[in-house]
Amino acid sequence: MQTIVSQLDAAFRSAIRAAFNLEADPIMGVAQNEKFGDYQSNAAMGLAKLITEKTGQKANPRSVAEQIKARLDLGDMADEVTIAGPGFINVRLKPAWLASQLDAILADGQLGVGLASEPLTVVVDYSGPNIAKELHVGHLRSTIIGDAIVRVLSFQGHRVVRQNHIGDWGTQFGRVILSIWYICMAERRHGGDYGRLVDFTATILAALKQKDDAARGRLVEEIARRHDQDIQADPAGDIFADFLKGYQPDLEKLLPVYQLVSLVEDTPEAKRILIHGPYGEQALSEQSKLITSFLQKGRSARASNRQEEEAWWKVREATLEACQRIYDRLGVLLTPADEYGESRYNPLLPAVVRDLKSLGLATESQGAAAVFIDGPDKPPLVIEKSGEFGYLYGTTDLAAIRYRVGAIRADRVVYLVDGRQSHHFNQVFATARKAAWAGNASLEHASFGTMLGEDGRPFKTRSGDTVKLNDLLDEAEARALVVVTDKAKEREIEIPKVQLQSIARAVGIGAVKYADLSKDRISDYEFSFDKILALDGNTAPYLQYAHARIKSIFRRGQERGIRYEMPGRIVLESPFELALAKHILRLGEVLALVARELKPHHLCTYLYELSAKFSGLFENCPVLTSDEPLRTSRLTLCDAAARTLSCGLELLGIEHPDQM
Repeated sequence: MQTIVSQLDAAFRSAIRAAFNLEADPIMGVAQNEKFGDYQSNAAMGLAKLITEKTGQKANPRSVAEQIKARLDLGDMADEVTIAGPGFINVRLKPAWLASQLDAILADGQLGVGLASEPLTVVVDYSGPNIAKELHVGHLRSTIIGDAIVRVLSFQGHRVVRQNHIGDWGTQFGRVILSIWYICMAERRHGGDYGRLVDFTATILAALKQKDDAARGRLVEEIARRHDQDIQADPAGDIFADFLKGYQPDLEKLLPVYQLVSLVEDTPEAKRILIHGPYGEQALSEQSKLITSFLQKGRSARASNRQEEEAWWKVREATLEACQRIYDRLGVLLTPADEYGESRYNPLLPAVVRDLKSLGLATESQGAAAVFIDGPDKPPLVIEKSGEFGYLYGTTDLAAIRYRVGAIRADRVVYLVDGRQSHHFNQVFATARKAAWAGNASLEHASFGTMLGEDGRPFKTRSGDTVKLNDLLDEAEARALVVVTDKAKEREIEIPKVQLQSIARAVGIGAVKYADLSKDRISDYEFSFDKILALDGNTAPYLQYAHARIKSIFRRGQERGIRYEMPGRIVLESPFELALAKHILRLGEVLALVARELKPHHLCTYLYELSAKFSGLFENCPVLTSDEPLRTSRLTLCDAAARTLSCGLELLGIEHPDQM
């Protein structure tokens, strides 16, 4: 089923062609002022300028509009076509035609949203957590914006390939493996007393953060001495291998040790202190890089030992399981089958470097391989580190493009990554196009801003730590339970505790998601629990409550013996009925806008306005107390509103209970 805009667009194009023998965009849109009409064409002004340039005679925009109107054939769509101002052409739709369109969408499982005539294969890269770290609020935007985009594109009939490009490779993972080795050797030293390791780690972390250079230097030297002793105690890695057999990674316990390794390796002292390890004599600061390099390049000084890969695999699996629990809780579509992390591309990285060199795009720069895509005097895209320490994110991203365009045959590749990475993706996309690896695919960085606290700063705990996503959702559900419980008491409704908790979960999680999705993704936004859980305004609870209120009409009708089984004939007479009907029929237009701009906030705004227009109907047009056939007509209109609101919330990944 065509949208109203597409039907008007076709009619106006035909009229312009008949009037001026020109192909031109009618520039159709919703009328800016409802008193003039429902839809508006702004083409006359541009056409007048074009005709003036073409003929040499000044064309009057209003005269151009009159000529378009004279040749416009809208059949039974319009009540009137008028011209306003310098040449705006306004169309007011017929109530009977609108009613027939509503009848059509109620008989259509897609609610009138047509499937793409030429479906595309679209790869959507979103979420992208890092291994060995719990999901935090920084992952929220990528995860839920990406999920909404996936849902909308799929609803339009495109073949959507979800990909969770997890960070499971690189130097940071060398630090993770080294952290596990430290845990292993500390437990050996302390007889398995993990508590002593935690205390020891906390003490060292606090000391390393001090500005006393001498004290820090002594501490790093002591750590290096222990490091050497532990290597000598387990030169073949047998102790580590035995430890890993029963090791079950605990991400919360692993984090402080990872922080310890990172702090130590980043100190000036670690760069000058040499230790004797399995990879020869190297600086303490280089241990993680060496582990990473040997894993990436498939080499090992201890080729018969696989402890590093075993440690990597265990932490990787533990992280993915933890992430999946949160994905399930958020109601996003990502599954383990969608995981396609950095490590998957590792076998492809040497070819990326080799081929870019052979194409003359990559050159040697201070021992590293780099692409000077922005010019010789600008920072390049480095694709291979100096000193054989492996590859970089850009190398992996280029390999991913080759795979997605070549193997998956993507027509469109969408990256949900925050705006700070814009320059990186500009370089990667430009390099891929120069190397002819992107083919005809559209490469799009759907960047987004930062989630801020009410103080206008990046959202943190009171102590300044990053907020874990699970903790945020826990608090949202707890606060939502208070809200829905108070609302039930206020309305003197008895709702079983289990049902209240279920409603609170839907409201709390929905509020967090909608607070993000309702903002233009490129902007930063302030997060406030009080605001996002409000039952009025542009919030998820308001939309969920509107949906529940529509459902309550049908429940009350059943209680009164009023049966509504099939959509009845719709008659649109009241301005509130007409406003709601016209808005319902805009769903396809809005989804097309979301798909084009990759901005779910357009759908949120549409649903908020839909809820407001339903409220106008609810407050001014009696439904159950109306006489037939008006009652059935209004019930059918309520049904269309409920289905549209339900569809929109599902496309946003937000639950909508029938009762609140």
